Amino acid sequence: MESFSVAETNPPAPTSEFTGRDGKSYTLERFRGKVVLVNFWATWCGPCVRELPSLKRLNARIVGEEFAVLALSQDRGGWARMTPFLEKHDLDGLPAFHDPKAMAARAAKVRALPTSVLYGRDGRELGRLTGHAEWDSDEALALIRHYIAS
Repeated sequence: MESFSVAETNPPAPTSEFTGRDGKSYTLERFRGKVVLVNFWATWCGPCVRELPSLKRLNARIVGEEFAVLALSQDRGGWARMTPFLEKHDLDGLPAFHDPKAMAARAAKVRALPTSVLYGRDGRELGRLTGHAEWDSDEALALIRHYIAS
């Protein structure tokens, strides 16, 4: 977590729509009131593939009314590509979404994958980490719990 950078200006979360496994459209506004970790990833990104299981475990450990994990895929193939990938890597418990045309990633100024952005209950960026991280580590849990408590 030493690579986690606290946001200096706390920009608002993107308003772009993304799709869920259920085919419905979502925006980050739906998660307002929770601390939300949005992970921008793709099936072709090696560090992303390594990181996703830790996001699944994090989600299992502290998801609830106060916190949410969103794994937001940047794959151009959409769900046709993502679904077999998620099944192959046993990521069924991971809240995965698709960011068509990478609109949310561009709005969040994501420059590389993976990038994880932590948003506060008010929908403003708290900080981000670019590159692989073990999101279920004690250090990551302490960081997230700190923001949930504040």
